[in-house]
Amino acid sequence: MSIKVGDRIPEFETTDANGAVFSITSLLGKKPLVIYFYPKDDTPGCTKEACAFRDSYEDFSDLGAEIIGISGDSSASHQEFASRYKLPFVLLADKGNTIRKQFGVPTNLLGLLPGRVTYIVDRAGIVRLVFNSMNASQHMPKALEAIRSME
Repeated sequence: MSIKVGDRIPEFETTDANGAVFSITSLLGKKPLVIYFYPKDDTPGCTKEACAFRDSYEDFSDLGAEIIGISGDSSASHQEFASRYKLPFVLLADKGNTIRKQFGVPTNLLGLLPGRVTYIVDRAGIVRLVFNSMNASQHMPKALEAIRSME
C-alpha cells in the first residue's frame, strides 16, 4: 500500500548520517517536510538531486521547511556523501528498506532499482504532494513549488 495525497505519513525511527537516532515525530507538528527517497549515495542522478536540494536549501529554510533524504545506504555512507557534497540536510539510513516499504515507494527497472519519490508533508503530517519520477532534476523544483503553495 502506498502513501497518497491526503494520507498521514507513517511514524518511523532510524539513524541519521552521524549514527544518531532520528524520529520523524520530532518534526511533526512543527514544520513542513520534504521527504525524498533516492536509490543510492554517490550515483550520478542521486548526487544531482541531492546537490539541487543543497543549492536551494536556503529557499526551503526561508519557508520553514525541512528536507530529509532517505536511502538504504548506511549512516557511514551517508556521512561520506553529505561531507563530500556539503549537504546541509538530514540523510537517513533505511536499513532493510523498512521506511521505503512503509511509504510504499515502488521499485524501478524490473524491481532492480529502488524508486525515487518525493513527498511533501504539511505541519500536521498530511501528504500534500507525491512526486514519482526517476528524473532526478525534477524533484527539487516540484518540491519547492509545493512548499510555496502551502504558505
